This record gives sequence, C-alpha cells and structure tokens, in this order.
Amino acid sequence: MNTSLVWFKNDLRVQDQHSLSKAVASGNRVIALYCFDPLFFEEDIFGFKKTEKYRAQFLIETLSELKNSLLDLNIDLLLYIDNTSDNIIKIIKEYNVTDIFIQKEWTQEEKDIITSVRKKTSTITWHETYDQFLFHPDDIPYEEFAKIPNVFTVFRKECEKKATVGPILAPLQPLPVANRIENNTKVPTLQKLGLDTFTVDVRTAFPFKGGELQAKKRIQHYFWGTQKLAFYKKTRNGLVGIDYSSKLSPWLANGSISARQIYWEVKQFEKEIKKNQDTYWLIFELIWRDYFKYVSLKYGNAIFKIGGILHKAYDWNTNNIALQEWIEGRTPYDFVNANMIELQETGWMSNRGRQNVASYWAKELKQDWRIGAAYFESMLIDYDVHSNWGNWMYNAGVGNDPRDRTFNIKSQTERYDAQGKFRKLWLQNQLF
Repeated sequence: MNTSLVWFKNDLRVQDQHSLSKAVASGNRVIALYCFDPLFFEEDIFGFKKTEKYRAQFLIETLSELKNSLLDLNIDLLLYIDNTSDNIIKIIKEYNVTDIFIQKEWTQEEKDIITSVRKKTSTITWHETYDQFLFHPDDIPYEEFAKIPNVFTVFRKECEKKATVGPILAPLQPLPVANRIENNTKVPTLQKLGLDTFTVDVRTAFPFKGGELQAKKRIQHYFWGTQKLAFYKKTRNGLVGIDYSSKLSPWLANGSISARQIYWEVKQFEKEIKKNQDTYWLIFELIWRDYFKYVSLKYGNAIFKIGGILHKAYDWNTNNIALQEWIEGRTPYDFVNANMIELQETGWMSNRGRQNVASYWAKELKQDWRIGAAYFESMLIDYDVHSNWGNWMYNAGVGNDPRDRTFNIKSQTERYDAQGKFRKLWLQNQLF
C-alpha cells in the first residue's frame, strides 16, 4: 500500500491545514510525523537552550491534542525524540512512503533538515506548500521576493489594495479505520527533553495551554464572550491580565491556528457585532507578521547577522555582567526589570515590554542585539523565527525601521505603568 506522510513542523492543526488536506486527497494511506529534533533543544552559540521549558510545555500540550485530533480522522501521529532525517528514512522504508507533504520553510536550520532528508530520499515525491501566511505569496502584488518593499507601510497598503485572503479549507472527513497503523509512540515529558518542570506562575498574563482547540476557546472568549476585540487597539499596550490583548501569538507561532482563520473570524465579528479601528488593528498585526516572513524570504540569513538587512556596522559590545543583570532584572530601570522577570518566570512578555527591553539592551547598552534575540528565542512561548529576529533587527536599528528610534524608558514607564501596578506585580520585594 502506498503511503502519504504528513511531516508536521509549525503547522500543528487539523483544520485549514493544506499539507494534511492534500495528503488525505492523495488516495493513499496517510500517516503523520513530528520529530523533537535535538537541534532545537541544544545550546546555541550564546549559551541559551534554543527551546526552554515554557515553549516546550506549550508544544507538548499542542501535540497531545493534535495526536487525538488526528486519531479522530483515523490518522496516526508518530512522535520521536531523535534526528529527523534518520527517523524519516526508517518510516519511508517501514510504511512504503511514496509522498511527503510539508509546510514550505526557508530559514536555514529548517531548510538544512529538509535538504538532508531530500538527499537520502530520491524516489519520494515532495509536496511543499506555503501555509504560514495571511496573504499567500501567489497573491501579493510583487512578482518576486526581491521586490518586497523595505518599509512596512508601503507593503501593507499595496497588499490591502491588491491582495486577497484565501478561504478556509473545508473540514476533513475521517479516513477508513483501515488507514490506522500500529503506533506506540508517545508525547514526551519535559524531563525526556532534558528540561526542568515548573508550576505556572499565578501572576502570568498567559495561563493558557497549547493546542488547536485551546486556540479556538481563546477566540471564543476574546471575540465573542467578552467582545474585547472591539477594544483591541485601545488596550493592546496593556501589561497586566489576560485580556489586554488577544494573546493568540503562541498558537499562531506553532500553527495551532492559521492567520486565515483569525482573519475570517474578525470579519465575522465585524459583520455581527462591530467594525472599528480596534477590529482592524488585529488584522493590521497579522499583516506585520506576514511582513517579517516576507523580509526573511527576501534577505535570507542576513536577518541573523549582526549588521542585519541594512549591513550597518555599529560598535556592539559583549558584556556578560550586563547580560546577567538584564536577564535577572537588575538594571537601573524598574520597568525593564519587571518585564525581564515576567519573561523569566512565565515565558511571556507584552509587546510594549519587548520594545522597551530590546531598546535598552541594543540602544542604551549597545550590546550585541543577536544575544537578546537568542534569549527571546529560548524563553518566549510565542517565539516565531521571522517575527522575533525581524523585531529585534527593527529595535536595534539594523532592520525595517527608517527612523531608527531609541525608546525613552522613563517616559514609557510613566505612560504605560503610571500607577506602578505592573512593576508592583513583578518587583514585589523592591521599592521604586
């Protein structure tokens, strides 16, 4: 029996999932795979684990849910903690895999893994689909990625005028029970991945679990239950509590939900409840997310280099004492400290916090911005390679900000935490 293999990466859902839908339509037996490749759990060049406990736990929860959702479709999800290419070769032989369906990747580490598999599988038919975008590459008004503009506003206005958002795919029907295989692989624990266990901090602004159904629950609450979407732009710079922003970024980052699904849910809300600047602003943020993906498609590995996409030669420093003070929240700024402690204790930080702590690290201290980006990669539940490195370039003055701004942290503190509520929450034993 010929078999189609769906190789899951950051597209961990069953609905509106193009690779899975194409595999089901192939007429073959369908199996699925996710590999906890050691590459993504080892230390990087700056000494941080590439994936720390918070995102790993969110991933574990997501895959537990995905495994069950796939079983409802009579598709087995095979899970391995091992070198990806070695496992895929074994699976190809064992199950007579003829076709592999994957989300198209272009950043170096992800590309290298796919290339290593391709080299060992010359007889396989590959089906790669861009499935991370709001505006699909075929639908944007640029014939080639080299023509993507270097200013976000230009990109946004052109796309809003000329691009369309694709429809959501129809729900999949279960395959025959005979599609099932004998599969005893299990979702690993944090300990199996070499990470510490933890208790969720009661103060966290992100107490949610991973998984496609959890993402839908969050949308149900934020859009339809509380209707907080109607105030999103006004509250999105908040710092305390679960509802100052949509908090959808972690599910988006690992693909538990697609940008298209969020977009069409916003459109439904605008039709049934209210359409205003606030509802539009969530779509605006989805376009920013797209933009950073297109920037990385245009510039490739330049997004990871110290000069960024502008090839700017600043005089960067590397000071280990400054790094420890920044990580542990022992800087001269209470606002920076509170944000860094929140990140250390929960794996979450608000957008406003991220802008300020990055500006302090890169602009005031003039420390190598890539160290900050790597620390965020390690710690953030919602780490997305394109958004993280794109935003850090932006804040460091080597990316897509034509103004090259430095944040005035004192005035930011007065504006966004005037009563000290956020700082009191995270600096409980300190006076300020």
